[in-house]
Amino acid sequence: MIKEHDRVVLKTSVPKHGLEAGDVGTVVHLYGDGDACEVEFVTLEGRTAAVVTLERSEVRPVGEREITHARELVSV
Repeated sequence: MIKEHDRVVLKTSVPKHGLEAGDVGTVVHLYGDGDACEVEFVTLEGRTAAVVTLERSEVRPVGEREITHARELVSV
């Protein structure tokens, strides 16, 4: 179960916000019984890139053996 402040992985791209599947964000708010959540995506320097409301099916928990990967954020 995903909780507030958990890191999550985006399962599908969100081109409107320049986000790609695999991007990692932090849950900042849960809606209802966790059916949807507000996720903040930040650059590696700590600047907010996007805050997006996502359905539970669009994110997954971070796996214990996963590492992050850097890419340049495309402006939208």
